[in-house]
Amino acid sequence: MSNAVSGLPVGRGLLCLIVAGAAWGTAGAAASLVYRASDLGPVALSFWRCAAGLLLLLAARSTRRRTRAAAPRGPVRRGPVRALVTGIGLAVFQTAYFAAVRSTGLAVATVVTLGAGPVLIALGARCVLGERLGRGGAVAVAGALAGLGVLVLGGGGATVRPAGVLLALLSAAGYSVMTLLTRRWGRDGGADAGSTSVGAFAVTSLVLLPFALAEGLVPHTAEPVRLLWLLGYVAAVPTALAYGLYFAGAAVVRSATVSVIMLLEPVGAAVLAVALLGERLTPATLGGTLLLLGSVTGLAVAEARGARARGRTVAVRARPAEGGAAAARSQRAVR
Repeated sequence: MSNAVSGLPVGRGLLCLIVAGAAWGTAGAAASLVYRASDLGPVALSFWRCAAGLLLLLAARSTRRRTRAAAPRGPVRRGPVRALVTGIGLAVFQTAYFAAVRSTGLAVATVVTLGAGPVLIALGARCVLGERLGRGGAVAVAGALAGLGVLVLGGGGATVRPAGVLLALLSAAGYSVMTLLTRRWGRDGGADAGSTSVGAFAVTSLVLLPFALAEGLVPHTAEPVRLLWLLGYVAAVPTALAYGLYFAGAAVVRSATVSVIMLLEPVGAAVLAVALLGERLTPATLGGTLLLLGSVTGLAVAEARGARARGRTVAVRARPAEGGAAAARSQRAVR
């Protein structure tokens, strides 16, 4: 079940993605609390999220280097290019999504962004990476998208505006490019989750800085301590931790599976909205959540089984080669 390039088992990669999706689901509730406590705008919040997350990642990497010997480094020639492309994709993903929410509302923006993502990624993975989704995978994706629609739109009252839909599609495109390239680099070798996260956050922070300055970089608040705690949480859990796990898992798990597992984000957001923000648990929320969780579970189990089958196939193919090499060595010894 191990990935030959990164050494991370596929099962552990799936766990990384599940934790990342759950952590991403807490970002919306935390952002709502930030907006209540200050006048910070969405672009400025994204900037502080990435900039503070970058500092946390750098501190964590520095601590690890002091406590253990440095591991041999792989090829780094394409490191700056990877950081630039991933950072731009992350900036487009986040900023276009926030703009879509402002334009057409949270429900429509979420459905279009997270719904278009798996479709774009499945098409890109088939055309660029040669990854086949399969009939079972297609059914799981369809079920997950249906659950997403029921979960987010079940309450009604959604307003669809063409400009907002286009922004949401742009956000989905940024997310898709980021996911596909992470998977391709993981297959090609040399992709390190920590380095990818650091580079991406650095580029994203630089891209967002001028827009955050125009929006208002320094917030005004009557509760500075509470605001700092909230910003620290946003930077640590749904950013530094979640994206580090996401890049690690996305490098070893099929791209279409990654996109579906990440639909756990609205499930986590819905649970927090009911538990912490006082929203009611409606039949649509419950039904959409169960449908999404069922689809994600089915696809994750299928991914793990496929990885085990591929591992057994590789082992069987390697045995004759090993046996032939041993026989050749013994013949040379006799001679």
